[in-house]
Order: sequence, then structure tokens, then C-alpha cells
Amino acid sequence: MLRSKVGSSINADSYIAGEETAKIATEGIEYGKLGMLYTSVKNDIKELVKGVRSVTDMPVIGCTSSGAIMTPEGIITSEQGFAGMLTLDDPDMIVGVACHEAGKDARAIGRKVAIEAVENARTTRAPGYFYMVASPKEEEEYLMGIQDVIGRVPMFGGSAADDTVEGEWKIFCNDKVFSDGVAVAFFYTDNEIATSYTGAYNETKNIGIITEVKDNRTLVSIDGISALKKYAQWINEKPDNLKGQNLLVASITKPLGVKDPLGNLTVIRHPMFGNDMGTKTTADDTITLGNKVVPGTAIIQLEATVEELINSTGATLNDVRKKLYTEPAAYFLVHCGGRKLGIGDRIEEVHKQLVKEAKGVPFITIFTFGEYGYDEHSSNICGGLMLSFTAFGKN
Repeated sequence: MLRSKVGSSINADSYIAGEETAKIATEGIEYGKLGMLYTSVKNDIKELVKGVRSVTDMPVIGCTSSGAIMTPEGIITSEQGFAGMLTLDDPDMIVGVACHEAGKDARAIGRKVAIEAVENARTTRAPGYFYMVASPKEEEEYLMGIQDVIGRVPMFGGSAADDTVEGEWKIFCNDKVFSDGVAVAFFYTDNEIATSYTGAYNETKNIGIITEVKDNRTLVSIDGISALKKYAQWINEKPDNLKGQNLLVASITKPLGVKDPLGNLTVIRHPMFGNDMGTKTTADDTITLGNKVVPGTAIIQLEATVEELINSTGATLNDVRKKLYTEPAAYFLVHCGGRKLGIGDRIEEVHKQLVKEAKGVPFITIFTFGEYGYDEHSSNICGGLMLSFTAFGKN
């Protein structure tokens, strides 16, 4: 039977914060199989991890979270930093953890990490489920490499994040701490694991065909028109008002999306940057997206109010709980940092919804710059401005 525990700390001393977090998260834990650890970029991450490892030798995996984390106790944040960890306790669960820093060939790195995770689980089988955390750049390539080895095993997870989109994020895996790369946890268990992966946005009638893309994530044109101009037309805005990071904020409630081939899942593509000067790699009036797009596919302008963004969190947790046939033992909730930015001062309302729907089950919520998952019969995929909520069953 699976049990879980959540611990956190806002101690200004990073080593002590790690130590305090681990002590709380491992209290009463008998068969600790994994610690899912999340911190602020303001912490001395290496010292914090040392503090955690001084308390427990169970595998640890995680990343920095944008601005805060949430647990049943509240929104955990401070100017000095924060830390939180969800531990999973089950005598019959096996977890294989592995990681690798970024390199020249992300897909090859994904293959290597997958092989190492299987080996670390001391098996030769593919897992039943896996968690992935990566830096927000080459997630799709890492995922393809992992699936080259284990096939289309269901996944969940999200990217590392910082507070200002300046690349200060960190990933950690056992004793290793690095900025860019990937880490995975492979789960071998008979217990149920269920995921609800959604953007929970509404579709509009603004739909176009992607006609040109550069470097996977630069949307050059839609219907043969410069992407930024087309998007500005759709949302009744002037292109000049969407240049630079103005686009990131404006598009939180009005993002773009692409459908999976079966139509069961609309994956959000967050417009991150409106390019206002042509360069060797980006043309004028193009859009830098948070994830990959390809020419010849339809892209849809979506929308949601702040109220709808807030309410979607409780609804999604309710949905993932209903997917379990057994009682939930833990929730791992990945919430986009961009959505948090759009929700702003009303983020407390999100916490209240999660506490209400969790019904006393331990959970940890992290804020990422990319969210990973699947829904219905879709393939595993990486998106932005999304929720990837996972429930671990007791049995």
C-alpha cells in the first residue's frame, strides 16, 4: 500500500531548509522510494540538496519552481527561498532515477537516461509510468529519445523554472545539480497512477494553417501572413503592442493551441516573445513559442478568463481523482508558471480549490515553464500554459 508525506521549509539557510524539509517529509516513512523535491532559485541549491541527503538516502528528483510551491499547509514562498518535498512510501514500488546534462544530441541523451533509469531500477523491463523534468528548450527531443528505449509509456511532469524567465532554473537528481538537461523517474508498481493533462481553454473561431516555422519554436507565418500580425488581428490588438515580452503576458488568457490527431487533446502553445527585428534566425513579426510546431498543421487561438483559469484547477484535480478505481494516496500537481502570473494576486483561490478537492490527501503543486503529459489516447506531449495533475492510488 502506498503512503505519502509532504514537508517544506522557508529557512533562510539553504542546508537547514533542505534538512527541515526532508525530516518532515520522511517522518513515519518506512519504505521511502522517491523524494520529489522543489525549491526556489533563490536558494543555494547544492547546499539544500546536501541538507536533504543528510536526512535520507532515498532517490531524489526535482527542479526549481517559479515563485512558490503549494502544499496542503499553504502557498510556500519567501524572499529567502523555499523548499518542499513529496515522498512516496511503498514496500512493493520500484523507482529507477537517472539524469544527464544537456549536450549536442538531446535525443541521444534521452536514450541514455532511459537505459540508466531501467538499470538503476535493477530490471530489464519498461516502466508502467514515468516522470520527466527538463530545462525548457529541448523537451520534445529528450522525450523522443526516452521513448526510443521504452516505447510509449504514459508520462507526466514539467520543466524547471525560475522567477524571471532568465535561465536561472536548476534540475536536481540525487546528488547532482545542473541548469540544462533532463532527469527521469521510472515507476514500477501495480498501484494505479492516473493523469489529467489539460489547458482548459475555450476554442475560438480563429483558426489558421501554419505556413512557415524556423528552429521548431519560431512561428514565422500563419496562412502566409506574418505570425505576429495574424495573431494581433485575431485578438484585436496592434502588433507593436505585442513586441518583446509584452506578448508573453498578453497571451496568457489568449494563447494558441494545436490538436492531437484524434482530437481528444488540445495542446497549448504559449506565445512567449514577439520578434520586432529581423535577424539571421528570426524574421520580423514572428512569434517565439514555448514548444515545437510544424508547418502544414492547423493552429487555433484559444481564450479563458482569469476566473476560468482558477476554476480549472479544482475541476482538473476532481477529474484525475475520478480516474482512479482505488483511493488516492498522493497528488503531484504541475501548474504552469505563466498561468500563475495571469492569475496574480488571486492565486490563494487556487490553493483553496486544491485543498478542497484533495480531501486531506497529501499533495505538492509546482509552477513550471512547460508541462508534460497525455490524455485519452493521445501520445505523450509537451505543452505550455497547461495543467498536468497526477494521482497515485493507494493500491
